[in-house]
Amino acid sequence: MRTALTDLTGVRHPIVQTGMGWVAGPRLVTATARAGALGILASATMTTDELRRAVREVASRTDAPFGVNLRADASDARARVRILIEEGVRVASFALAPTRDLIAELKDAGVVVIPSAGARRHAEKVAAWGADAVLVQGGEGGGHTGEIATTVLVPQVADAVDIPVIAAGGFHDGRGLVAALALGASGIAMGTRFLLTSDSTVPDPVKARYLAATVTDVTVTRAVDGLPHRMLRTELVTALERRGRVRALLTALWHAARFRRLSGLSRTAMLRDARALRAGRELSWSQVLLAANTPMLLRAAMVEGRTDLGVMASGQVAGAITDLPSCAELVSRVIDEAEATLRRLPPPHRT
Repeated sequence: MRTALTDLTGVRHPIVQTGMGWVAGPRLVTATARAGALGILASATMTTDELRRAVREVASRTDAPFGVNLRADASDARARVRILIEEGVRVASFALAPTRDLIAELKDAGVVVIPSAGARRHAEKVAAWGADAVLVQGGEGGGHTGEIATTVLVPQVADAVDIPVIAAGGFHDGRGLVAALALGASGIAMGTRFLLTSDSTVPDPVKARYLAATVTDVTVTRAVDGLPHRMLRTELVTALERRGRVRALLTALWHAARFRRLSGLSRTAMLRDARALRAGRELSWSQVLLAANTPMLLRAAMVEGRTDLGVMASGQVAGAITDLPSCAELVSRVIDEAEATLRRLPPPHRT
């Protein structure tokens, strides 16, 4: 299925596996790339040395294109960009809008730049700055999300920019791919669906919790880091929503210290990152501090398997997923379903 996305990135199928922290590592990205879709490594939870090793590991296992997701506001963003360029990574994706300079540096090196956006104005901005494509996530998507539904947001962005649009939020099958194409997108991005594959390293008890969830078990809360965050409703989430502000901030301080040790960042670097996060998202200092909760609470579930101590970011689509195929089986199924759906569509009625 050839689209502007496949032409741009060199993948066989217009499907993207998103860069989920603690989840999108070399194993999942390799399996996705081998399946003909675009796998994205999540670098925000890696040190720069770990990122380089992860890139080399994927490259040693497949010749297919793949990408790396970066935090544009990170103090070491330029060092990470240099790693991508030096290692010949095909695609750089961003959770927040990269600067003009970062976009230009990557494009000059032949790297495809794909920022993410949750609003039309953000998509218009990165398109004007030279982005090659934009990933647009509607409110159904997991993790940090907005309020506008995918079916409303995607056509708005597709009409506003002249670069390929990748639709994210609520996709898990071939019917969704056809719907996204009809809305003006050039492909779809899926996070929760790729998390729930046999190639994902997420512990089995956590996967079982996702598979048992219904659509109504997925909620949006600000209790984790002060920002709207879509995740599975668990006892921990309810407890976080009931705790006091002082206790929440003290917990965030503890999580910040743990993440600093894991990431190898200095206190100075973490302070620079905090200032950039505050400026980029117009947050209060208390919200910036609460943001330290996110990586550690996600790690507790996605790495350690502690559903009682961690949170599980999730799209609403978790309630429609019932199995754990391999990435190869998933991608093949989506494409087969999309082609079958296209064949079933009735021809236009003309009078």
